[in-house]
Amino acid sequence: MGLFYYGLIIKSKRLKRMGEKRLLSNLMPEVSHIRPRVKFYLSLVALTLLIYVAAGPQYGSKKEKVKHQGIEMMVCIDVSNSMLSDDVKPDRMSRAKQVLGRLIDKLENDKVGLIVFAGDAYVQMPMTTDVGSAKMFLNSINPGMVSLQGTDIASAIRMSMGMFSEKEGVSHSIVIITDGEDHEAAAVDAAKMALQSGVSVNVMGLGTPQGGPIPIKGTNSFRKDREGNVIITRLNEQMCADIAAAGGGVYVRADNANNAVRALSKELDKLAKTDMETEVYSNFNEQYASFAVVALLLILLELCLMDKQNPLLKNVKLF
Repeated sequence: MGLFYYGLIIKSKRLKRMGEKRLLSNLMPEVSHIRPRVKFYLSLVALTLLIYVAAGPQYGSKKEKVKHQGIEMMVCIDVSNSMLSDDVKPDRMSRAKQVLGRLIDKLENDKVGLIVFAGDAYVQMPMTTDVGSAKMFLNSINPGMVSLQGTDIASAIRMSMGMFSEKEGVSHSIVIITDGEDHEAAAVDAAKMALQSGVSVNVMGLGTPQGGPIPIKGTNSFRKDREGNVIITRLNEQMCADIAAAGGGVYVRADNANNAVRALSKELDKLAKTDMETEVYSNFNEQYASFAVVALLLILLELCLMDKQNPLLKNVKLF
């Protein structure tokens, strides 16, 4: 636009050099000073509309009910400080996210929810079929996000039980990702109760039996006990296996991410997939066509409009 008006200014200066404006107007009766401006604005509006068309405008949204076959699965992730140990590279929490991310990628029509737990349990993400949201919430999980430390697996199982739908025939499963440092028998009892309610409990163990120290973030030090000794956290495989056995599921170690995902997926595939209904929002009504038509009409009008007045229409005062 600036260049257009700059051109008009230059043109006006050149005309002034040739003579008085009123006199020049009488010598050039067919010249119009308004038409070039009208043609420019028509082109400008048409270009703006074409840019809008290229953006693919959509108006409105609607809620649709989508039917699919799948299961409902709650994933419980241990976020106690022991998950910072790097006896499994790069550390237990990073390996948990890696394995769980791959497991979520294999979900097609299944519903998944996330619970984080340490000395207590909290819902991180309710049940959903939105895989993108699940991975987003997964990335935000970090050790220490639950203030009460410990490893209360029973609390995570009980909370998971309340997250499943009450629809009959839908298969339910719980996947617990932990290092198993829970010295209470309540976790095994909770897994038994879950199985009695028709919910299988699978466990993925993180860490090594030899264990490792727990680094303190931002320092080169490790967590110590009251006597000043460095705390060594170890994978409690027996506890993990007992919980999985009591819950009618499988226990796998996350040493090899691919093998762990394969074993869990195989176990989950055994569950019967039933019809489920999910409400989703979808965009609709592409609106580019109407803008494209208006832009085309404006371009045609600009092409038909001459810079000079038509002698045959000199008595018609459109401009």
